[in-house]
Amino acid sequence: MYRYDAYDQRIVDERVAQFRDQTRRYLAGELTEDEFRPLRLQNGLYIQRHAPMLRISVPYGHLRSDQLRMLARIAREYDKGYAHFTTRTNCQFNWPALEKVPEILALLASVQMHAIQTSGNCIRNFTSDPYAGVAGDELIDPRPWAEILRQWATFHPEFAYLPRKFKIAVNGAEEDRAVIQVHDIGLDLVKNEAGEIGFRVLVGGGLGRTPILGEEIYDFVPWQDIISCLDAIIRVYNLHGRRDNAYKARIKILVKALGIEEFRRQVDAEWAHTRGGPTTLTEAEVERVAAHFVDPDYETLPGTDLGYRHALAENKPFAAWAKRNVRAHKVPGYASVVLSLKKTGTAPGDITDAQMELVADWADRFSFGELRVTHEQNLVLADVRQSELFALWKLARDAGLATPNIGLLTDIICCPGGDFCALANAKSIPIAQAIQERFDDLDYLHDIGEIEINISGCMNACGHHHVGNIGVLGVDKNGEEWYQVSIGGAQGNDTALGKVIGPSFAAAQMPDVVSALIETYIDNRHEDERFIDTVRRIGLEPFKARVYGEKQVERKVANG
Repeated sequence: MYRYDAYDQRIVDERVAQFRDQTRRYLAGELTEDEFRPLRLQNGLYIQRHAPMLRISVPYGHLRSDQLRMLARIAREYDKGYAHFTTRTNCQFNWPALEKVPEILALLASVQMHAIQTSGNCIRNFTSDPYAGVAGDELIDPRPWAEILRQWATFHPEFAYLPRKFKIAVNGAEEDRAVIQVHDIGLDLVKNEAGEIGFRVLVGGGLGRTPILGEEIYDFVPWQDIISCLDAIIRVYNLHGRRDNAYKARIKILVKALGIEEFRRQVDAEWAHTRGGPTTLTEAEVERVAAHFVDPDYETLPGTDLGYRHALAENKPFAAWAKRNVRAHKVPGYASVVLSLKKTGTAPGDITDAQMELVADWADRFSFGELRVTHEQNLVLADVRQSELFALWKLARDAGLATPNIGLLTDIICCPGGDFCALANAKSIPIAQAIQERFDDLDYLHDIGEIEINISGCMNACGHHHVGNIGVLGVDKNGEEWYQVSIGGAQGNDTALGKVIGPSFAAAQMPDVVSALIETYIDNRHEDERFIDTVRRIGLEPFKARVYGEKQVERKVANG
């Protein structure tokens, strides 16, 4: 994991001091609200529905145990005892006092963390595969490259005021677990026929009001040229992206308007001025950063631990957890463990300060002092010995972090929604909790199989509802909260955008709507067929007929 050098630490400390003075001046009335707004946004501070919200950067989802302990301390001393992990693997505090934010940032800096570029129209946090470095299907470790690009993007003066926010994801495995097709730029690490490393570059993806999948602009960019390539892409966007309409300001709108061929032509012309110049990466620089991502001191272990096999055979709850929450590891005798932040009754992605302290302890004891945050809003201990899985499971179970539902219906991705966000049209968390309560039967969940539900409280799509097998979008109807439902979305190598099934529903109807969708799937599925496979095979109509047919019956009963 990357650790700051003296230069990194200095610039973060200087930013903390700068923002401390800016906050002092604002509270003293020396800065107006309009003057302070861009300054606080540059430091991850929003003003939400009830209080400020501070978003902390977690680059490509990696955390050290001491960093998680600091997040726990901040939650306990400066918030309401919990934090929220997002779909960009960042951490959010929803209740910090404005005057205390500089203190929080200073504490973060002491463990090499910050909130820089987690908001505003700039290059945001880089995301990647939560199983980077340990996945069996990994072709090239994306972490050094994500870190190199993070350093390039941080404080980049030309890209501090883009037309709109800008998101980049990096994948290095056969299976895309970073959802690169729905990012402004998606990077896929590949090798050419000569075995040389490079990047397949996608551009113009994004969700929000106008969901679009990214298109390939280059099938292979040598690693030496990736920074100059990204410079050229973002420079074209910065020059020609719309600034007159926030809804049409993302790069996806520009790429769609120009067409990928014309956009490529303009990028090529821009790139010709800089390719081979000062931003060209060197082997020495790559080696410098890669040295932070070497394998830990793995032991030589048997491929399967006999004690682990025995526990699987003797303990059904442990076996159920291992089936859903334990992933294969590239090193024999090890496994990666997903700690579920989706226990029924808990807002998806939320974790208490006490739980964070425990997870930090487990990271030290079981996983070389590190952990990861997933796009699905869970936590991962990436390097656990199989012989210690049973002990870890018992600890996680007692702490409420061992729900065996990873990839199942109640493993819901959900934004904070109208409970917190000033932009939201509707609440998201109560809908997620109502669905979790309706399907709080693990045997039934395992029978249903893999299914992804994503919930967003508004068109900004922070819950990525467009790529959920079932997507739920909160909408406003004459001041009331309603929910639009789509099905058929997916992430991964076969990323797809869901299609709306019809008119929206009241909040109280949502558990019944999901039940009708699931029952339609069960009635029509083939053996070993997932929900998404059935949707693709039979189309939307059977689902619509069941949902709206039952809705009409309910209305007739209600009307007598």
